[in-house]
Amino acid sequence: MTAYVSQPTRAFCSLLTACFVALGGAHAATEGSGQKPLDVPFVPTPQHVVDRMLELAQVGSNDFVIDLGSGDGRIPITAATRYGARAMGVDLNPERIAEANENAKKANVIGKVEFRNQDLLQTPISDATVLTMYLLPSVNMKLRPRILSELQPGTRVVSHAFNMGDWEPDRQEKVDGRTLYLWIVPARVAGKWQVTGKQGFEMQLEQEFQKITGFALVDGKRLAIDDGRVEGDRIRFSLDGTTYTGQVHDNRITGEGWSAQKI
Repeated sequence: MTAYVSQPTRAFCSLLTACFVALGGAHAATEGSGQKPLDVPFVPTPQHVVDRMLELAQVGSNDFVIDLGSGDGRIPITAATRYGARAMGVDLNPERIAEANENAKKANVIGKVEFRNQDLLQTPISDATVLTMYLLPSVNMKLRPRILSELQPGTRVVSHAFNMGDWEPDRQEKVDGRTLYLWIVPARVAGKWQVTGKQGFEMQLEQEFQKITGFALVDGKRLAIDDGRVEGDRIRFSLDGTTYTGQVHDNRITGEGWSAQKI
């Protein structure tokens, strides 16, 4: 991801305006050439911000990082050189792809990273364990349904500067006035479940991103489910004073002393 539009603070306003002017020119030029217009203008993410993004995502050697809008390739290259991760960058501008490949060659990580000249909105992302981006809010919102449906639970998503609407981040922090957002893709748990264990009951869960609500039928009584949350494949909720924690495996949840099957 190396980047795209900067954070809309006063310090960046003039740069942001210049980028959009440039983007307008890029649209005019690409209309005549037949090349697809860029979704967002290229603005490099400072290296220390790149470093913190990857730290926030807790990137490791077993990860596959996909950077949407990779620019000069600094995020995939840093993921490979510093953490030993595999990485892929995607950018619509062939000049940026050529620059990224040259930078990867200099960093001696050609076997660890690749860069694709393609539309980020059409790029398959299901293999990513970490997704990074520095895009526009409108582009983030176009990606959000795919992030929630295509990425595996536990995949970490880090965005520089822009959020994803009413999907609250699991963590948010500032780096020299720039906002970083981290989301952990939640397992999908909405629906009806049959719980067995020390106490058997049926529960109906509703889910809004990582937050869950609902009710359970216990001995004929309807009880509210409180403090419900999903983080990756981990679920936690309270029922009638008892806290339940477990791990979600598709249509099954397993916890200590209890389990649940989707019905």
